[in-house]
Amino acid sequence: MKLRYYIIRRLLVSILVVFGVVVFTFVISRVVPSNPAALYAGSHPTAKDIASARLILHLNQPLYVQLYYYLTSLLQGNFGNSLLTHAPVLKSISEVLPNTLTLISVSMILAFAIGIPIGVLSAVRMKGWFDKISRVFAAVGVSLPPFWLALLFQIFFFSFLHILPLEGYLDPNLQYSGNFHTVTGSFLVDALITGNFAAFWNILWHIILPALTLSAYPIGLIIRQIRSSMIGVMQENYIRTAKAYGVGHLRIEFIYSLKNAIIPTLVVLGLTFAYSLTGAFFVEEIFGLSGLGQYAALAILSSDYPSIIGVTIVGTIFYVAINLVTDIAQAALDPRIVLE
Repeated sequence: MKLRYYIIRRLLVSILVVFGVVVFTFVISRVVPSNPAALYAGSHPTAKDIASARLILHLNQPLYVQLYYYLTSLLQGNFGNSLLTHAPVLKSISEVLPNTLTLISVSMILAFAIGIPIGVLSAVRMKGWFDKISRVFAAVGVSLPPFWLALLFQIFFFSFLHILPLEGYLDPNLQYSGNFHTVTGSFLVDALITGNFAAFWNILWHIILPALTLSAYPIGLIIRQIRSSMIGVMQENYIRTAKAYGVGHLRIEFIYSLKNAIIPTLVVLGLTFAYSLTGAFFVEEIFGLSGLGQYAALAILSSDYPSIIGVTIVGTIFYVAINLVTDIAQAALDPRIVLE
């Protein structure tokens, strides 16, 4: 019962956060100097065209009336139309978001697969050479900006070693062969479910560099958090007892210790997953990947505020949802959180 009330309370707080971000972003978009009516009217607009666009966009109304119209449309699932293309913002975002989520998912899988074992081994071999190297590796991963690391990877793996592609999701000869069909919007998933394995492996080969770039920060955080938690857990009496009974080291380290050490790490993992959405914007732009990052960059450069607000709302919902799931998972694993 207490867990249910905790979930309801966190859900209400999440809704308030999303509402606050929507209102704040909308007001800021109207305060920033720009001429959205002229952009909506197209190239070489006349005064009549601009006046008509102002009526359509409700720009002749007070700010609170404009906000009312926007919130009403938003509750109906309408994010408005792009000032640049006049296409529905929600439809445009839904077309590019799957590729971004795929990139984030692959990068987080890499982060878990690399960060957790290194963090565990670093704690087990505390103050040894492996621990020192892994701590330096974690500090470098956390410190390097994604856009700079992306450029380094391109220079090293493409220009110097010639082993990984420079940009794009798919080789042009495969993309325009007529055998590639879009189903979900995610190129990697679509290639898999349609049985186009040549395209699947090609996309996976293209996504290695962007995913490695995006996973550098999460890997560093996971190593540091797992190491810190593991050191504390391995001092507990039940771990000493397991060692005294002759339980194998791998079982103690990766089952008994990691099971409890990973609970405080859940918050970091959730925030890292949400943070990756922001990092994906830079990575997509540098590697020429079709996704939410390219869409947001174009919207910002053209002052297309309906698209900017739409991307902000989607990013906020994504971030809040990940936090909510993380809080619920942590509360389910550790009942003391609900009691507090």
